[in-house]
Amino acid sequence: MAHTVAAPAKRSFADLRRAAVSGWLGTALEFMDFQLYSLAAALVFNKIFFPDASPAVALIASLGTYAVGYVARPLGAWYFGRMGDRIGRTKVLVITIALMGGATTLIGFLPTYAVIGIWAPIMLVILRLAQGFGAGAEIAGASVMLAEYAPTSRRGLVSSLVALGTNSGTLLASGIWAALVAFMPEDMLFDWGWRVPFIASFLVMFFALWIRLKLKESPVFEGRADVVDGVALSKAELKAEPAHRNVLGEALHSKKGRSFLIAMGLRFGESGNSGIIQTYLIGYIATAILVDRAVGTTAIMIGSVIGFATVPLFGWLGDRFGRRPIYIAVTIFQALFAVPAMLMINTGDTFLISLALIIGLSVSVLGMFSVQSSFLPELFGARNRYTQLALAKEFGGIIAAGIGPVVAAWLVALTESWWPIAAMMIGYSVVALVAAIVSPETRGRDLTDLRDAA
Repeated sequence: MAHTVAAPAKRSFADLRRAAVSGWLGTALEFMDFQLYSLAAALVFNKIFFPDASPAVALIASLGTYAVGYVARPLGAWYFGRMGDRIGRTKVLVITIALMGGATTLIGFLPTYAVIGIWAPIMLVILRLAQGFGAGAEIAGASVMLAEYAPTSRRGLVSSLVALGTNSGTLLASGIWAALVAFMPEDMLFDWGWRVPFIASFLVMFFALWIRLKLKESPVFEGRADVVDGVALSKAELKAEPAHRNVLGEALHSKKGRSFLIAMGLRFGESGNSGIIQTYLIGYIATAILVDRAVGTTAIMIGSVIGFATVPLFGWLGDRFGRRPIYIAVTIFQALFAVPAMLMINTGDTFLISLALIIGLSVSVLGMFSVQSSFLPELFGARNRYTQLALAKEFGGIIAAGIGPVVAAWLVALTESWWPIAAMMIGYSVVALVAAIVSPETRGRDLTDLRDAA
């Protein structure tokens, strides 16, 4: 029985370039939203949306609103992922970026607790849920689109542009916040300055939406044997279409659990470390180490700049040596680096604090993300790739990054020590390491294959 679909439709270099820019911009917007919100939660929202709580409780509450967005992401992954496998990648990517970017922009117009009381954090949570619902399938869709467009021999490098998008969004958001914190008086920052980055994100959304409206459909999706006039046939329709039944029969009954769990484990390690480094540690440095707020945001910004070199490097290494060995090496590094990083941070020395954050972001987090951008799409078969990838990424994300910063804040308050932070980073890395070890090597895999890799 055949397991592959028809040969993918041909795409020009201009089409590939447009797909690359689309994936880069969309992911940049998602991570710009992510970083804007996470930094605001750590630095500002605790005071303007939860002013009556103690500093520790207010920080936990503001990070809790950050975590709420992760609750909606699996729902968005399931809803939009199924839609993307059914009607195509491009249509869904237009919807997700509009929903995600619109919610982020509206956060910039929210009244504060001082104006409308308890309704302020309630409205913040509602917008965060909408943002998460759209973001749930955004990065998965961008990863699928680029992987399905890319030449097989350069899939790791081309797909890493998704990770470069995360890097660009982080850099832009961190740069804006670093400038606000460094040059704006604190009373002005808490009064209206915090709104500026959220409202300005509309410009990125508008440009990304314009690019996506011009983007051609994924060649792998168009070449699928179960796609007729741009829409995938349902199971009932397949029974009435003998020409497609043999092609898809095994895929419809295949066991998909192993690839899904591997993908979720790979995502868990990257997302968990990202949540600690880019969200929790920024607040921890300002509130526990009592270092100037600008130190953490500036370090993240520098790490993002360095990431413009490390992201394509790790993508190229994945093409050269395979996805598994590079992912294994990066996760081992991060597990070993967790304790030294926390020792560096707790010295209170601004240089060592910055160095720990820069290495953690540019090497560990972005290194995993770069390889993951091709690794995860290759784990799944052609017919349900979008749905499975989106769900694997979001279930891994909600457990690791969504809940992680809140758990870290609670454990540090309970123990009055830094060791729980290091233990969490080691735990995240070990889970990803095990997933990479048990995974098959996927480099060069035929993405038209309907079967999962594992």
